[in-house]
Amino acid sequence: MIASPSSTYISPEKYLEMEEQSDNKHEYIDGEVYAMAGASDAHVTIALNLASSLRNHVRNRGCRVYIADMKAHIQSLNRYYYPDVMVTCDDRDKETPIYKQFPCLIVEVLSDSTEAFDRGDKFADYQQIESLQEYILINTKRQRVECLRRGDDGLWILQSYTSLQDFYQLQSIDFEGTMTELYEDVSFEG
Repeated sequence: MIASPSSTYISPEKYLEMEEQSDNKHEYIDGEVYAMAGASDAHVTIALNLASSLRNHVRNRGCRVYIADMKAHIQSLNRYYYPDVMVTCDDRDKETPIYKQFPCLIVEVLSDSTEAFDRGDKFADYQQIESLQEYILINTKRQRVECLRRGDDGLWILQSYTSLQDFYQLQSIDFEGTMTELYEDVSFEG
């Protein structure tokens, strides 16, 4: 949820140092720091519902689920983002307690202010993470989950789920959830 950039170049090391001391979250794109805006009730509820279900699913499987406050680091592009939900099953991620570099699943819950970026440049950036198998976009205005999956040929394939199916699949972690649980307690935005 990028709001506004800072005006001078900041090294990745300085960014990480500043971020640990900051009361607010910032994303980092090649030397520029962007303050993140707050999220709506629907956004936070959806992210928490999903993270709770995923945590129960991956328990004792060597995977970890992170929500909102864990950074995804795209080293090849010099980027740090805060996905709404992220899952990593890679032991190398145990070595970095303030960011993860090898997620298999990244989820962004869409909002008006971030949807274009989440679908466009951010998705293009996330595609540079070799371990990433699925990128999920979740709508806050109606029941809709879009799963972008990396095929064996490296091409990304879109599969959409709506309330007509009442289920969705996350193949990267062998998970099937219901739309009812994902959208539990959600009042849809305008």
